Amino acid sequence: MKGIVLVALSAVVFSMSGVLTKIIEADGWTIVCWRGLIGGLAVIAYVEFRRRGTTSRGQAFRLGQRGWILASVGSVSSIAFIYAFKLTYIANVAVIYATAPFFAAGLAWLTMRETAKGRTLVAGTLSLAGVTIIVSGGLGTGKLMGDLLAVAMTFGNAAYIVLIRKFADVPVVWAGGASALQLFIVGGFMGAPLNVTAQDTVLLILFGLAFAGAVILWTEGTRLIPSAQSALLGTVEIPFAALLAWIILSEFPPVVAIIGGTVILSAVLWHAAIDYQQDKQDALR
Repeated sequence: MKGIVLVALSAVVFSMSGVLTKIIEADGWTIVCWRGLIGGLAVIAYVEFRRRGTTSRGQAFRLGQRGWILASVGSVSSIAFIYAFKLTYIANVAVIYATAPFFAAGLAWLTMRETAKGRTLVAGTLSLAGVTIIVSGGLGTGKLMGDLLAVAMTFGNAAYIVLIRKFADVPVVWAGGASALQLFIVGGFMGAPLNVTAQDTVLLILFGLAFAGAVILWTEGTRLIPSAQSALLGTVEIPFAALLAWIILSEFPPVVAIIGGTVILSAVLWHAAIDYQQDKQDALR
């Protein structure tokens, strides 16, 4: 139950990202910088807290070449993530992001020759069709670049998932912290982090803490429950993100995005539900 609550909370906290990105008046690079600084410091504090009495500080904060590759992939994905929210509907980004596990399955097959289950191929194909519908809806509306960035961000996140499996010895949470610090440095050069209003400052701090909180909650929760159950609970983010966008920003996606989103969400829920049932059956054996 503790794992279920933690993962569900992480999805709810993560669903705030789109609304926070939209209502912050600062440019995307400034958001990248502040999110990196606040999120990075919070992750450092968490890693330090977790490692006490179990390992040395040098071991806990050592990444190596593999760790920095993982962190860099996460950084590029985060930049695309923030600009996608700035340039298209929040619901579009949230739904497209839900296809990351299927992108990851395809990458794992290409790079590690991992065999994908039949239902994963079916769900992945349906999700790809849904993404195509959403992106096509952005043609001529000014939202196309945002949708494409959401696809790029999702592909980057899928690569991140595969690299976590491939680099099993890398401390994942600290890699996320290192990624945040990379964002702080790059965003500091590209943006204007000191030229922000008092309101934006509060929102930027909240954004950074929400990012770190979601990562920590998800990490702690997934230690306690099966991966299929974690994936199923992660879909909570989609309706919450869309609901917050509607309530706070009066933002409602067009019909074509709703159709594509319905296809994707149906595929994700179908796949996750079957995996969850399979896990339950395996546990009873």
